[in-house]
Amino acid sequence: MIANQNNHNTALLNNFCFHLKVEKGLSKNTLESYLSDVEQFLENFGKEAELAQERDIINFLVELQGLQLDYKSLARKRSSLKIFYNFLRNEALPIRIDFAKIPSIKYDQKIPEIISAKEMKKFLNSIDISTKLGKRNKALLGSMYACGLRVSEAIELTIHDILWSQQIIRVIGKGKKMRMIPIAQVTLQDIKDYMNMARQDLKKEKNTDVLFLNRLGGKLSRMGIWKIIEKETKKYGIKQDISPHTFRHCFATHLLQAGANLRMVQLLLGHSSINTTQIYTNIDKKYIREQHKKYHPRK
Repeated sequence: MIANQNNHNTALLNNFCFHLKVEKGLSKNTLESYLSDVEQFLENFGKEAELAQERDIINFLVELQGLQLDYKSLARKRSSLKIFYNFLRNEALPIRIDFAKIPSIKYDQKIPEIISAKEMKKFLNSIDISTKLGKRNKALLGSMYACGLRVSEAIELTIHDILWSQQIIRVIGKGKKMRMIPIAQVTLQDIKDYMNMARQDLKKEKNTDVLFLNRLGGKLSRMGIWKIIEKETKKYGIKQDISPHTFRHCFATHLLQAGANLRMVQLLLGHSSINTTQIYTNIDKKYIREQHKKYHPRK
């Protein structure tokens, strides 16, 4: 009986995996997180997936909370299970779970650390472009800031994604969704200089259309970009921790500080929900308070 349950649930998970990968086009990391969360619940539940009810999921989450799992992880597991059971319902299985009866899990979103627009400009201008790798680094980091790119998006850029005459960069984001982002002329020039004076040498004999290449002529890795940022920020003298995502955070925050519309920033970032973008308004409010305190006559 147990073997039958396992086989049944495994078949459902395989179908769910295919749905997420092929139909939804989720990234490998996101896909693995969803599957891991659902597998953990089904192992704990010990029965066929469609027999679960609200109390089973609530008990599962409460048990994890008792093991000191953080609220962000709990919220993700609830979300993974909701997506899984919605999938099963769409597959015409008799699902009895109403997620409206399962309390949502609130957690404080961490406001990302940023550096000022003035400091970002000074940092990018400080990058030594006397070497091939320096030219690449300036073009890469400048593009990440100018367009609010995720690290995965920067890695996947090709030479065909730069629409020179329109001053637009084409980005394939989460879920294989494409967005078109205006790019500053100064950043376009950095990319052009990199392509004309460095990329060909890095590419060597390889046949690749990947834009940003490592020293061996291959695609940069996430860790490779982390190391580039660590090297360049340390050389410049930035003390705070700067990650690839910092450039995306700065892109959004600096736009909002300059008066950009939140919906426009949402579209540029490729967020499917305005709620995700609104975390940046918290930073913007902090900036506004600081400016008010600095300049208002009644301090």
